[in-house]
Amino acid sequence: MRISDVREAIAAAAATVTLPAGVRRLTATGYVPDAVTEPMFFTAEYTQEYDRAMGRALDEIEVTCRVLVGRQDDRAGQRILDALLSGSGPASLKAAIERARGGPGEYALGGLAHDLHVMRVQGYRWYEHAGVQYVGAELVIKVIGEG
Repeated sequence: MRISDVREAIAAAAATVTLPAGVRRLTATGYVPDAVTEPMFFTAEYTQEYDRAMGRALDEIEVTCRVLVGRQDDRAGQRILDALLSGSGPASLKAAIERARGGPGEYALGGLAHDLHVMRVQGYRWYEHAGVQYVGAELVIKVIGEG
């Protein structure tokens, strides 16, 4: 797997969410941005385990992604974040990203990986990015594919 392509494909899938009326479209990128245009999704750190199957047949990547929203007030930003972190619905990042798994017998992320799974949400808290505070959380995504 080419990690750069995988990261960009995850971001492209995330960008397909539909946010509630009156909320700006989600900005999504496969890289940690210099500046945040909120609401924003980006891929951040990752771990990679090589040789999960013999002969370089399979690698496993866990990508930590962040979603950051503005601090309009105590509730408004958290409501947007909650919609993005929901397990289903039009604003669900999990649903949008897992749609990129493809159909039965198809490779995930447009052929870049064998499969992927949005495993969990963690770190729901305030984040500082480039000196600005946001409310946000992390999503951890497991991607498996050829080594």
